Amino acid sequence: MSNGGSFTTRPQLAGTFGMVASTHWLASAAGMAVLEQGGNAFDAAVAAGLVLQVVEPHLNGPAGEVPVIGYDAAEERVFVLDGQGPAPAAATLAVFADLGLALVPGTGLLAACVPAAFGTWMLLLERYGRLPLRQVMDYAIGYADHGYPLLATASAAIAAVQTTFRDDWPGSADVYLSDGVPAAGSRFANRALAAVYRQILGEAERAGSGREVQIEAARRAFYEGFVAEAISSYLASAEVMDVTGRPHRGLLSGADLARWRASVEQPATLDFRGLTVCKTGPWGQGPVFLQQLALLDGLGIDEMRPGSAEFIHVVTEAGKLAFADREAWYGDPRHSHVPLAELLSAGYAEQRRAMVGDHASALLRPGSPDGTSPRLPAFARPDGAVAAAVAGGGTGEPTTAMASGRSGLSAPELGPGDTCHVDVADRFGNMVSATPSGGWLQSSPVIPGLGFCLGTRAQMFTLTPGLASTLAPGRRPRTTLSPGLALRDGAPYLAFGTPGGDQQDQWSLAVFLNHVLYGMNLQEAIDAPAFHTDHFPSSFYPRQSVPRSLAIESRAEGDVVAALRGRGHQVEVRPPWSLGRVSAVARSGGMLYAAANPRGMQGYAVGR
Repeated sequence: MSNGGSFTTRPQLAGTFGMVASTHWLASAAGMAVLEQGGNAFDAAVAAGLVLQVVEPHLNGPAGEVPVIGYDAAEERVFVLDGQGPAPAAATLAVFADLGLALVPGTGLLAACVPAAFGTWMLLLERYGRLPLRQVMDYAIGYADHGYPLLATASAAIAAVQTTFRDDWPGSADVYLSDGVPAAGSRFANRALAAVYRQILGEAERAGSGREVQIEAARRAFYEGFVAEAISSYLASAEVMDVTGRPHRGLLSGADLARWRASVEQPATLDFRGLTVCKTGPWGQGPVFLQQLALLDGLGIDEMRPGSAEFIHVVTEAGKLAFADREAWYGDPRHSHVPLAELLSAGYAEQRRAMVGDHASALLRPGSPDGTSPRLPAFARPDGAVAAAVAGGGTGEPTTAMASGRSGLSAPELGPGDTCHVDVADRFGNMVSATPSGGWLQSSPVIPGLGFCLGTRAQMFTLTPGLASTLAPGRRPRTTLSPGLALRDGAPYLAFGTPGGDQQDQWSLAVFLNHVLYGMNLQEAIDAPAFHTDHFPSSFYPRQSVPRSLAIESRAEGDVVAALRGRGHQVEVRPPWSLGRVSAVARSGGMLYAAANPRGMQGYAVGR
């Protein structure tokens, strides 16, 4: 964990009491304050997560989702909270066929799944935390009520959608345009959201004095009480414009909210270089990270120079194979067969590893892990092309977003949604990693009286019948959200993750390898030049792909770009410090460590 004498944008933090790293300094500070009050890592993560819903409303919200992976020191085991709400009972293939849609739109109400973020945070607090509800909610209430400095990216997102807000989404205009577009750095408050949080807390405390009773009452207020009633009342008549250019009604109902609860699952795992790496199941893309490690384990990367053309080429080509498997095989294992054990097996990795050649592949090449021929969604073809009629939502015209290669774009005037992340380690031996996302202000209208909007995660379903990722009532969409945790000798060693959609398990993989294989400390590993490919279909509408693409920061060594182009990669040199927002915490040798990302000028780690 030594600095090794290398220059970094900030130091790797070290201490013994507690560490919090997140994508926003106010969330990190709130998490640290909870640790100082005697809370554990899970209390701190909840406080930080609720603050993120306030201060990064263009990146997440209460009606979004939040996969969580943690190590519980009391039970000495890793757990996953699924944190992803399912499709509504009314969401069928027939509904979308009747609407003439080949894809689930990326904005509006049709793409709403059951809101999962709030209920998942409550489960984490109730089952693994120790503090009462008020001590973890007060920070978010305070920032929502009294204001916080608005991020430049949030201001830009509001500016980009102001016409949609004024013309089509008046509830959003009420919250975000009451005095025009709020300026970057201005003090911005969302008092409607503050009132919702405060009412939830009030109902919880009136339910009784016990913390479990209060947390359950808070959950009921959201999913069965006044919040659910406001959502149901709005959806009963709302018909709003979305990316298709037509207004649509939502499919979510109060009954969908009432029947859902977050749940605890076992992680998917893979042993790599003395570590047990833990990810979510295949309802998320987390196993892609594990598949990449399995492929790379036999490709000689230990002898490669980090950041070299050889390293970037091999990592990228292995990633293409893993993500092709994601496209063909991943989905909700509660509702469909996902051959995860075969996908993660050593024999399958050896077979697939032989496909990594010296030149960039232009193909989308899923494998046959259980001997069954793979099938791809209609928008994906083995040659990497995307049919224009599919990409354009059935109109026959591709949207302008297709050419950009940026995941999450949903219309020319609507910017991409993104994600947040938080990692915490405490003095008690607990560790947690969570990736909140969804409920973006620019993707769905604010529900009157609530101050927040619904999510659009159903856009990640395919409407091609018979796949694990096919839309079906009660099925979870195959999310991109991918927190990570690694054990050493059965004890928690590293928690990590990043925003970034399809890039999450690419950016975090490079950081992981920089740290685990090449001995960089956490900050050095994060600060190293980042890269990724958009070779495979995006998980976001309009599901475009850019075969052989490779984005790389301009800080890469001078001969690297030319060497990669010589291998057939279509390299796009991006500005310095523009790719990735990885953060991490670690425990080693009796010390705690943390690092956060300088990119975006907002992520910070705190600790002592």
